[in-house]
Amino acid sequence: MFKLNLQNKVVLITGGSDGLGFASAKLLSNEGAKIVICGRRAEYLEQKANIIRKDTKNEVMSISCDVTDPNDCKNLIEKTISKFNNIDVLVNNAGTSAANNFEDVSDDAWENDINLKLMAAIRMCRLVVPFMKKNNRGSIINAAIGGGKAPNAGTLPTSVTRAAGINLTKSLANEYAEFNIRVNAICIGLIKSVQWERKAPDGNVKKLYDELSKKIPMGKVGEEIDYANLVAFLASERSSYITGTAINLDGGLCPVV
Repeated sequence: MFKLNLQNKVVLITGGSDGLGFASAKLLSNEGAKIVICGRRAEYLEQKANIIRKDTKNEVMSISCDVTDPNDCKNLIEKTISKFNNIDVLVNNAGTSAANNFEDVSDDAWENDINLKLMAAIRMCRLVVPFMKKNNRGSIINAAIGGGKAPNAGTLPTSVTRAAGINLTKSLANEYAEFNIRVNAICIGLIKSVQWERKAPDGNVKKLYDELSKKIPMGKVGEEIDYANLVAFLASERSSYITGTAINLDGGLCPVV
């Protein structure tokens, strides 16, 4: 039997109250990990943590945190360490799509996207690395997109910030390999989510996904569990010789490897 051996591993997931982050938190908890999820809405976050606790019977801690605020990030790490004395895995999952034409992206939009998708990951990595170095092990997983490798028109500022995130991934992987800290990115393609469903014409979600599927070589839009499965693998010792990679999770959509 293929076991991930995640029992009692402490996993911190930003943006863990919904979507891909929540699916990952639930799967990792089912695998025996101790989970910390963060998000901006404290009451809602705790409700989602309770769902996982009831389903998995494992420890789940919810901490309100705005990852664009350095003080909130520091508080998040301090509370996690106070509770669990360790952080084995960091999943930098927070972020929303921001795609527009170059001339329509304001300075504020650029700065907000950089702060949310790049600086938040930088802050979180900087805070967890000392604990991982002390333990001589750790896994950091950064959410990215295929557009960070091969951007389409009208995908700014996200394609630029995600490209920077992929660079950050490789840079940290090289710098901390000697401490057995692995750093990888997941380049997410078209995966079913509330964000997509809000765009459905006349609320016809099936029609939307059918149209999106036509763009994908595998002929289907991905599921949240597809992302969660890859997060779980990269979090585990089953991926112990994998670092510095940016893995496409997109059914073949991205034109580059």
